Amino acid sequence: MRKYLAIDAGGTSTRAVLLNSSGHCLGYGTAGGGNPVSRGITAALESLSQASMQALGGAPANISGVLLAMAGASMEPPMNLFHERFVELGLCGSVMIESDLLGAFYSGTYQDDGCALIAGTGAVSARIEGAKLVAVADGTGWLLGDNGSGFWLGREVARAVAAELDGRGPRTALTGLVLTELGIELNVAQRSQGRLRAQQQLIVKTYELSPIELSRFAPLVFALPQDAVAGDIAHRAASHLAKTLLAVASSASATGPASTDAGGIARTPGEVCAQPLVFGGSVLTKGRTVAAEVLKQLAAAQPGTAASASMVEDGVVGSAVLVLKRNGIEVDAVVFTRIQDSLAALRG
Repeated sequence: MRKYLAIDAGGTSTRAVLLNSSGHCLGYGTAGGGNPVSRGITAALESLSQASMQALGGAPANISGVLLAMAGASMEPPMNLFHERFVELGLCGSVMIESDLLGAFYSGTYQDDGCALIAGTGAVSARIEGAKLVAVADGTGWLLGDNGSGFWLGREVARAVAAELDGRGPRTALTGLVLTELGIELNVAQRSQGRLRAQQQLIVKTYELSPIELSRFAPLVFALPQDAVAGDIAHRAASHLAKTLLAVASSASATGPASTDAGGIARTPGEVCAQPLVFGGSVLTKGRTVAAEVLKQLAAAQPGTAASASMVEDGVVGSAVLVLKRNGIEVDAVVFTRIQDSLAALRG
């Protein structure tokens, strides 16, 4: 029975699984970031090799094919370098690279049509038809978008704290948590040229961070479920994510004249979001507050329907599904469950 290597290559961590053509996972390994866009090609190759060797049990093996699911798949990475590295591990077939969006989607379903919404540090949605990406919205980075993402949440938290400190915004328990996180002491008697010293320190320390590092404040929103300001931030994040999902959700194959909603989004009657729907990323999977609100807003967009979503922690199951599909192997409910269960046993 042929063996395949499937890899979920993220910016901070890499997960590799060895499986056979029946969908039984035989080995699993992890390493640091394996995405060449964010990590550089040399560091990425090392992480990919390390995770793969763990999955192989420490020695090269006869591998019929390798599939990498990663962000930036459309940027034409150096395939020759990937191929050479995996040949060293026993590859006798080809290396394929797919979008991490597909990896996330197939971690929640084996079906070839549906939608995915991923909200971690960034935020992106996609519609999948015939096992291919046919529409993608956002995922444009902190400057152009990523609305509702961990970065967005963290930035809104920092803005809320700054607004409270100089009287532009309401009081919020977020202020104490953020100041503690940054090592800033709040003393209302300490001012310089009319500005609170704590506010001055907040400005300096916040701008010392890269924009993406603001995501460190995102978990604070979910730590304060009774705080009105935190609740408002979570609600607005959900609104952004729902709009991002709705931007891709209308099926291109649906019939009927298109209409435009209040937000200016083209909509096809009779469908708001193709099922199955898969949610991934910490903003949606941790605590589920934002995820529940997104589903509520999706249901409101089409009265009389109930929206539901499968939650996935990462894209490694989807990578395994994809490597079989791309090698002409049918993945049905039985094979999908076998992948999930055997991988879960390996991960412990």
